[in-house]
Amino acid sequence: MKVAATDPVGPGTRWLSRSFLTALIACAPVARADEQRVLELENGDRVGYALRIHPEGAHLFDASAQLAPTSALNTAKLLTRYLAEGRIEDAALLSNAPKARFERLRESFEGWSDGDFKRTYGRYFAPENRIVGEVSIDVHRLVMWYLNDADHLTGFFLVEIDGKTLLDDVPSEARATLRRVLDAYRSGRAR
Repeated sequence: MKVAATDPVGPGTRWLSRSFLTALIACAPVARADEQRVLELENGDRVGYALRIHPEGAHLFDASAQLAPTSALNTAKLLTRYLAEGRIEDAALLSNAPKARFERLRESFEGWSDGDFKRTYGRYFAPENRIVGEVSIDVHRLVMWYLNDADHLTGFFLVEIDGKTLLDDVPSEARATLRRVLDAYRSGRAR
């Protein structure tokens, strides 16, 4: 690569900068590749799924991040952020059945204060909590989020539709299967 004489950086420094940038990218925390797994259910049926492990701290909230519902993790974080802020209309719009989701949220949270929302959903972003993993079956996703203070594994059921990942509020066999996978993780039958 030729560098122009007017380049104030110079070829050696530019190489060093690229090398440094390459090293930073290589060390950046990223999700491990999907691992194919099989779960044997109580009735003897076998369920195949892919498990993605996200890096430590993947659940943390970054106020400067511009989250969009383009991945299961982003949608789960965005949904939780909206709920922590009491923004049930915005949370409902992240659903594949937004009207039904809005009605359920409105009923469930009737009488809640801003403090109630923040206390309940803001804690998801606490450092002691974590994303256990993301399960995939075709276009359906399950993000498993462990809440240390409650010693509880919660799940977000999502589906990819037209380039977006939305909360899956439409009953399906795939969603029912993901529920069985979540139950297996909760009971310790899957790890």
